[in-house]
Amino acid sequence: MTAEEPAVAAAPTVARRYFEAVGKQRARVAEAPPICVYLEVTNRCNLLCETCPRTFEALEPPADMSWPLFTSIVDQLPGLARAVLHGVGEPMLVKNLPRMIRYLKERAVYVLFNTNGTLLAPRRRRELIETGLDELRVSLDAAEAHSFLQVRGKNFFDRIVRNVGEFTALQRDLGTSTPRVSLWLTGLKETVAQLPDFVRLAARIGVGEVYLQRLVFDGIGRGLAREESSLFEKTRQEEDAAIAAAQALGRELGVTIDASGATEPGISLKRGNDDMPWSACRRPWSLMYFTAHGRALPCCIAPFSARGYDTYTLGDATQETLREIWNGRAYQDFRAALVSDTPPQPCRNCGLRWSL
Repeated sequence: MTAEEPAVAAAPTVARRYFEAVGKQRARVAEAPPICVYLEVTNRCNLLCETCPRTFEALEPPADMSWPLFTSIVDQLPGLARAVLHGVGEPMLVKNLPRMIRYLKERAVYVLFNTNGTLLAPRRRRELIETGLDELRVSLDAAEAHSFLQVRGKNFFDRIVRNVGEFTALQRDLGTSTPRVSLWLTGLKETVAQLPDFVRLAARIGVGEVYLQRLVFDGIGRGLAREESSLFEKTRQEEDAAIAAAQALGRELGVTIDASGATEPGISLKRGNDDMPWSACRRPWSLMYFTAHGRALPCCIAPFSARGYDTYTLGDATQETLREIWNGRAYQDFRAALVSDTPPQPCRNCGLRWSL
């Protein structure tokens, strides 16, 4: 259930530091420490999404990230600007989640996570708002219950819509605009026609942002995470029309429509002129990703774009310091490969499948 970097401009200081940290020179050794961290606070989930690898295989043993591991990682990043508290699990299953958010906010870190919205119960709503969370992204993936069940594996559509609507109503009652709430729809040929209705739904429940997220798949073709379901470079006239209609409707209803990678949907679904799109990626010079067990991965896309973790694990936060991992041999070799014409396996089609 990943949602990659939209709306970086919403936190201009973070965006500025992001690009300053990377600069134009991308060498084997990163000169600056990471300013963004993805913490997979759990790899457990209560849904069985047809677009998620954890539905089809056990990537790691089920676990929540321990408090000592969480604080150890955060405390080793004094310049941290942005923290994303999700990976291949549902963050709101984690008892310590509010405590984790507060720990980060005490350090003035911009904090967000993706949720499926099933556990956004009344008591949890106020608690989340009081933590100071900056963004709450809700992966809904459909505009009605039947399609939701097909994509996400369980019949929780009405519950999620009710939860999110009551959450935004509580925000209005409290007079707060944070966290920013957004709805996400994975771009599938099976559901893209629902995008205008998805925008109507967002407006009805008080959500002002909608994102069309590009499908990520590993080439094996499990569930709906398969090439034939992808819209990239394959949109038909009726699919382009649905996107255009949703954008027009968004302007009418006051709902912003964007896409993963901070691009507008039409651009995000078209390939650029670069024959090596992966080489534009800055992630290995600016961010780190840790699984619930402390395994360091190159980014949040990797679990979805390549099978298994063994070939692209870059370190272990339970055995090494972040400094040792960040410029260790595995990270250096990964960076060198990324800017070559033979990139690492998780990166070979990144940029073709979704925005950098």
